[in-house]
Amino acid sequence: MTMTLISAADLAARLDTPDVRVFDVRHDLTNHAAGRQAYDAGHIPGARYLDHETELAAPRTGKNGRHPLPARAEFGALMAAHGVTPQTLVVAYDGSGGMYAAHLWWMLRWLGHDRVAVLDGGWQAWVAAGLPTTTEAAAPVQAGKPVEPGPSLAGAVDANAVLANIAQPSFTVIDARAANRYRGEVEPMDPVAGHIPGALNRPNGENLQADGRFKSADQLRAEFSGLLDGRDPAAIVHQCGSGITACHNLLSMEIAGLTGSRLYPGSWSEWCSDSSRPVAKGA
Repeated sequence: MTMTLISAADLAARLDTPDVRVFDVRHDLTNHAAGRQAYDAGHIPGARYLDHETELAAPRTGKNGRHPLPARAEFGALMAAHGVTPQTLVVAYDGSGGMYAAHLWWMLRWLGHDRVAVLDGGWQAWVAAGLPTTTEAAAPVQAGKPVEPGPSLAGAVDANAVLANIAQPSFTVIDARAANRYRGEVEPMDPVAGHIPGALNRPNGENLQADGRFKSADQLRAEFSGLLDGRDPAAIVHQCGSGITACHNLLSMEIAGLTGSRLYPGSWSEWCSDSSRPVAKGA
């Protein structure tokens, strides 16, 4: 079974075991320094910081989106440098309801690593539980051999596949951005407003309870099943602004038992960089 969530209490019980690596991926898309500053101000003991702009993304070309995926081999080397082995349980957390943690969860599964979970409720849940925090950097670890990419456990599609799908549909795109961005009424991040023609909308914030934890599997299953309206979960492709928050919807479907959906990593930021690609507006 795919690993998805871990509670603060369960993580605390495992924190001192050698086969656990915790990654703090707190981030702010409008202030790229905020994540590191938050980590330095306090984090889960032993947690190691990863930067979504400089470590979890490849160089931008202006045509490949705001968070292009690194090469799998390079990402494997990064994980190995932090002591991750095939036996390691990786736990990711953030301070944004799990959207950055879900992206690292997806990336590790894309690499072929299945022992990965997201801390439910993130940093806020850890603090609210009264669990220990520290400002000390994580202890050095012995780097292993680069984690060789294995059979991917997470599917991805590219812009050409999404474009071809408009004329000859074989999958359905779900856009995780806020409804007003999906409708093209505002666009704070990218130069063009709107959405991919035919895409449905499921703002990723709808996956959470008021306390910042994920809704129950049953509730997520009911909500996504209503949106899918009989569509096969394996025929769903998730998209957002740059491939990050889409992973929140993908994780939520996995929690709900609606397995096998895929990601369009380039998402809207890549899509709208080519003016020949069609743009839709409205609901």
